[in-house]
Amino acid sequence: METKRDLDILRHSCSHIMAQAVKELWPDVKLGIGPSIEDGFYYDFDKKEPFSDADLAKIEDKMRQIIAGNRPFIREEASKEEARKLFAQDNYKLELIDELPDDKATIYKTGNDFMDLCRGPHVASTGEIKAFKLLSVAGAYWRGNEKNAMLQRIYGTAFFSRGELDDYLRLLEESKKRDHRKLGAELEYFSIEEEMGAGLTFWHPKAGLLRKIIEDTWKDEHIKRGYQLVNTPHIGHAGLWKTSGHLEFYREYMFPAMIVENQEYVLKPMNCPGHILIYKSKTRSYRDLPFKLAELGTVYRYERSGVLHGLLRVRGFTQDDAHIFCRPEQLEEEIKKVLDLTFYLLEKFGFSQYDIYVSTKPQKYVGSDEHWQLATESLKNSLEARAVRWQEDPGEGVFYGPKIDVKIKDALGRAWQCTTIQVDFNLPERFKVGYIGEDGKEKQPIMVHRAILGSLERFLGVLLEHYAGDLPLWLAPKQAVIIPIKDTCLEYAKKTTDRLREAGLRVEIDDRRSTLDKKIREAELEKTPYILIVGEREAKTSKVSVRKRIKGDLGVKTVEEFIESVKEELG
Repeated sequence: METKRDLDILRHSCSHIMAQAVKELWPDVKLGIGPSIEDGFYYDFDKKEPFSDADLAKIEDKMRQIIAGNRPFIREEASKEEARKLFAQDNYKLELIDELPDDKATIYKTGNDFMDLCRGPHVASTGEIKAFKLLSVAGAYWRGNEKNAMLQRIYGTAFFSRGELDDYLRLLEESKKRDHRKLGAELEYFSIEEEMGAGLTFWHPKAGLLRKIIEDTWKDEHIKRGYQLVNTPHIGHAGLWKTSGHLEFYREYMFPAMIVENQEYVLKPMNCPGHILIYKSKTRSYRDLPFKLAELGTVYRYERSGVLHGLLRVRGFTQDDAHIFCRPEQLEEEIKKVLDLTFYLLEKFGFSQYDIYVSTKPQKYVGSDEHWQLATESLKNSLEARAVRWQEDPGEGVFYGPKIDVKIKDALGRAWQCTTIQVDFNLPERFKVGYIGEDGKEKQPIMVHRAILGSLERFLGVLLEHYAGDLPLWLAPKQAVIIPIKDTCLEYAKKTTDRLREAGLRVEIDDRRSTLDKKIREAELEKTPYILIVGEREAKTSKVSVRKRIKGDLGVKTVEEFIESVKEELG
């Protein structure tokens, strides 16, 4: 049975075959790197002219020839000096060779025709590649640094069988239809305006209303569970971020400092220091704990332009953040409560399948082993108590504590990172956070960082892709549109709109001078759940002709009957 590691090896081997094909077609091209990635592989190339779609077809043909030759992958070792001679014309490989930790380079050859600097491993021979496809070309800075040369990155994928590849390509086509960037533009949810800057989101009216629905749901559920809502400034004195450690460990993701009255201020990349300052604004007793602060806090992170991606990777976003300050003996119970809230909110928004991971102590960490053991056991015990399946991710905790990550599965089975629950021993120590214990002595609380939706921007993107833009009635910004057939019905249409709005429904009236068929078609394209048509007959009888998205004509109902049916649907 093939494992994920086997698939990674297959895909990495395929990336080498692609590099060999490119070199045979364009000998002057210089090679970058070619790793396997989650859904396939890529290779970076330094080529003067851009690759075209026709070039990808040529590369695929050449790869099939190499695969048909069933050439063996041969592993060899060389000293750094020998490797420099072998790759003397390839400046990218020379840079990698210079950074090797010892005087040994690993080289893989494909028969006697091609060699590449690589740790491996690879499949035994090229003939083991049975199903592959080159997918796209994109620009990529060498080693992800915009100060370096821009290379061309060819993406591809490979599977053990043609059937698996065909299934993936069908999924890819469906994913393209659901791309939140495409849907966001078509449905007028959001835009990213270059005049403002890359990675900064404009929420258009429909998305603004959807955001309110999400925020109100989030806030109401947090208040029910004892969280206190707060807001913290968007900028802060640089000294705060020095204390937190962000200036030392996170500076590359922070925007440059601004000088205000000869002092440095920075845009906040995290909400947690602000919540700590609120906690520390007065002396806290053990009776005050657990102390829970929640904020839909906007943060700013300097993401390189090459990694920005619609709403999924932006430079300014609002995180559904909360921090819990608790005593050690309260930790496990508080984590259980966070899990309960997590599963409630995710399922309310339509996600019921998850991959859950517990990331444990890394090699470099702060805090005592006793604290790490307590925190890790609390995370695991909480998951066991909630009877959910999870797996351990050894050594992948953050340096300040272990964590739970929840990846939701969407309608296509794709995983999206949303919830994270992190136990922190570091910031309470750095900020000297304390509380007065029952014995009258000052003690240090444990701090839990947690975000459930992740960020509102990213969550909107996930929702659009999960539902293919066809949001459920309770989330739809526009739940119904009223279309008057004639101008003589316009007054009744307006009165009906007012009545539906009084009942709490989100309704608009389409009184444009256009044909009925066009209005209906556009409402369908907008994915409006209900279309209410009113003519003279409906106006005389105080009724509406109801059409429901997907289901079609539902017949004629009184306005009150429609309101009751919608309220019943909303639950």
